[in-house]
Amino acid sequence: MSRSIVRQSKFRHVFGQAVKAEQGYDDIRVSKVTWDSSFCAVNPKFLAVIVESSGGGAFLVLPLSKSGRVDKNYPLVIGHSGPVLDIDWCPHDDNILASCSEDCTAMVWQIPDHALTRPLSDPVVVLEGHSKRVGIVTWHPTARNILLTAGTNTHTNTHTQVSYWKLISDVKLISMDDHPDLIYSISWNRNGSLFCTTCKDRRLRVCDPRKREVVAERLAPHEGIRPMRAIFTRDGNIFTTGFTRMSQRELGLWDPTNFEEPIALLELDTSNGVLLPYYDADANMVYLSGKGDSSIRYFEITEEPPYVHYLSTFSSKEPQRGMGFMPKRGVDVSKCEIARLYKLLDKKCEPITMTVPRKSDLFQDDLYPDTAGPEPAMEPEEWLDGRDEDPILVSMRDGYVPPKSRELKVARKNVLDSRPTTRRSMSTLETNSLPPQLLERLLEEIQNLKATVLSQEKRICDLENKLSQYTNGTA
Repeated sequence: MSRSIVRQSKFRHVFGQAVKAEQGYDDIRVSKVTWDSSFCAVNPKFLAVIVESSGGGAFLVLPLSKSGRVDKNYPLVIGHSGPVLDIDWCPHDDNILASCSEDCTAMVWQIPDHALTRPLSDPVVVLEGHSKRVGIVTWHPTARNILLTAGTNTHTNTHTQVSYWKLISDVKLISMDDHPDLIYSISWNRNGSLFCTTCKDRRLRVCDPRKREVVAERLAPHEGIRPMRAIFTRDGNIFTTGFTRMSQRELGLWDPTNFEEPIALLELDTSNGVLLPYYDADANMVYLSGKGDSSIRYFEITEEPPYVHYLSTFSSKEPQRGMGFMPKRGVDVSKCEIARLYKLLDKKCEPITMTVPRKSDLFQDDLYPDTAGPEPAMEPEEWLDGRDEDPILVSMRDGYVPPKSRELKVARKNVLDSRPTTRRSMSTLETNSLPPQLLERLLEEIQNLKATVLSQEKRICDLENKLSQYTNGTA
């Protein structure tokens, strides 16, 4: 008598569970902008959600511990003049967040450790290199302070530009114009040497940013005309989601060195929502959520056929508007939690834990290999010179404790030096005819004003640090 062989996998029994109601985040006015973005970003310290706002774009940033009902007057981050389209936390500093908007800019923000007490409107830096809306922003996985943005170019509404920025000098490093249409998604590979894109022209591309060239591409990895998504896996393959010609949702696994045939191609169901993939490199698992769906499917990628193995589905009653995915260093190892997703509903955010059932309370080495930590593997100059490094790994054995906030310093002009020159231009004041004593007094007054501004900035910083200590209970 033959027996069916069940595939052995430690993730075969992973189950999803929504947290208790009081551990969620209620009364959040999630953005209604028509853009296929996650609208949510999360790290071990903060939850950020793009929200509805009058008079420009805004997003909400909450400490993870501040669950429950969110006050309708809670301070927002309000620097953009148009709707915010995408947000992304820096992998090397849990207090740094990048955002992009329809106002043609990307901005980088430093979030204080304590909860915001007033609206935050002053970004650390404003990146102004696109002449149309900027739809995607994503950080380099291993190099410090390298940011990628994607937006439409000025010459035609259908020409898309990808730009890379070195934040410490507020300078655009590289710009690529290889995409003739709207970019749907961008994903770095593990060491940041390549990235892959999906585009409205139905092509999947692999790009080398330092050579500024497309090194591989595939026309129509999914035959349908609906939007596609693509992410790099830890092995260097590319996982894609899209639609068949008959509008069925489909997923695929591809080898970028041989795009002729897929490694795997699997039809799922018939639905309109674009499937957004969230990838766990440590477990080699992919979680799929579609806007308008009320379920999250998850799969394991292996080296044995059929290569992409369906594990299970988490289902709930309400459809999701977006999703945030916690980095592995933010999960609770004491509960065998291997992933945590933050599901956006119409007016709230609901955390969902993914857990492997285990009887022992001891640390499970097989579930938690060393994971990518917050330290960058190299400086931006090293990456530009051609160096590649995998992420620096940290152990999860004792859990992860987020470090204190570190100031992001950007080499910019002094605020006083950037005021309109007409106020004290040489021609207007006719300084050549000014008495030397008056000129000396003017220069002295300017120096005194600069010193006052610097002292006030230091005072504000000291007060914020004290407030942070009281909030965290360390004072």
